[in-house]
Amino acid sequence: MTKRSAKLSVDGKAVIELPIHEGSLGYDVIDIGRLGGNGLFTYDPGFSSTAACQSDITYIDGENGVLLHRGYPIEVLAEKSDYLEVCYLLFEGNLPTADQKVDFERTIRYHTMVNRSIELFISGFRYDAHPMAMLCGLVGAMSSFYHDSLDITDQQQRTISAHRLIAKMPTMAAMCHKHYIGQPYVYPDNSLSYAENFLHMMFGTPCEEYEVHPALTKAMDRIFLLHADHEQNASTSTVRLAGSSGANPFACIAAGIAALWGPAHGGANEAVLNMLNEIGDEKNIPKYLKRAKDKQDPFRLMGFGHRVYKNHDPRATVMRESCDEVLSVLGLENDPLFKLAKKLEQIALEDDYFVEKKLYPNVDFYSGIILKAIGIPVEMFTVIFATGRTVGWISHWNEMISNPYRIGRPRQLYTGAKTREFPEV
Repeated sequence: MTKRSAKLSVDGKAVIELPIHEGSLGYDVIDIGRLGGNGLFTYDPGFSSTAACQSDITYIDGENGVLLHRGYPIEVLAEKSDYLEVCYLLFEGNLPTADQKVDFERTIRYHTMVNRSIELFISGFRYDAHPMAMLCGLVGAMSSFYHDSLDITDQQQRTISAHRLIAKMPTMAAMCHKHYIGQPYVYPDNSLSYAENFLHMMFGTPCEEYEVHPALTKAMDRIFLLHADHEQNASTSTVRLAGSSGANPFACIAAGIAALWGPAHGGANEAVLNMLNEIGDEKNIPKYLKRAKDKQDPFRLMGFGHRVYKNHDPRATVMRESCDEVLSVLGLENDPLFKLAKKLEQIALEDDYFVEKKLYPNVDFYSGIILKAIGIPVEMFTVIFATGRTVGWISHWNEMISNPYRIGRPRQLYTGAKTREFPEV
């Protein structure tokens, strides 16, 4: 096969030949590594046209609404798999056999407990500390507890760290919630499934047992599964960049949590609830739809459309099913807030403006409604996002560390002052 290349000329001369790499799917990529030696760099704010790495974990085709994990469509995984099976797929590269799945689930159950000192660490936070602030600190502090798995050159230690993070994130997330609302911690019950255990730790108390409805367990598992990975987003890229310095995995995941905390990234489902509360009543929907169409008005319909998906969000179809099931099981179909959400969904799907611009409800629209219906406060929404995304972060980190890599060092277009003389007194 003939190698392809692109030729770049500057001011009509100085032709530079740049190799073109072809992936298994998606766009071809021009290798610009040689530009620096010719006194040039590319300028791409936000890196929207830059491939910063090579990966075989997740593929997104935003134009056609496609999301693949290791080649498997997300809709198929949501229907036929569960979160822990997808965790194994993302980290190991293949779906587990029946025996491998049993062993993996047993390993995760074995690691659900956290060191007693972590409880004391949480107690040091203010009573009203934001759960994301606590989670970011807790995950970063894990490196001070688990010294036996910090050698990033050892694949076995990297795997142990991955298992610990996947297993302990729900435990720590629930502990952050309990501290935030002033209730005692509830320890994990390893007879329960991953999602069931999380809900048990979130809503159980030492006074009485909490029975988790199967429909809520299924919905929670799907929320984790549908947020497991999403290619090179801001937080995943942050994890990779931190990891390129040789930092330990817990520090890298803490960096990812910090990036996810930003409202432009992990706060979308919380923004959906805030929007619904602002609209307030079904009768106000026409007014707010009109505002959403006005480019001069700052109001936007949150949970509709997606920066990556220009057609539809493939995760939303799956999440919509769970949303309808949860509202039905909990008898909330007539709750004013949820009736408002369903009416808004219906009108937006039928309105010519939104249909033409393909502003369909995305995964955040439905996940926000589900979490609210289950009884999870909005302060915990991004924490739950982080819990599900942990496997994606650690899988990308492991992929990078497993191959030759260089420390990340973006360049800049300098526009500051030139050399200046220091003023004499």
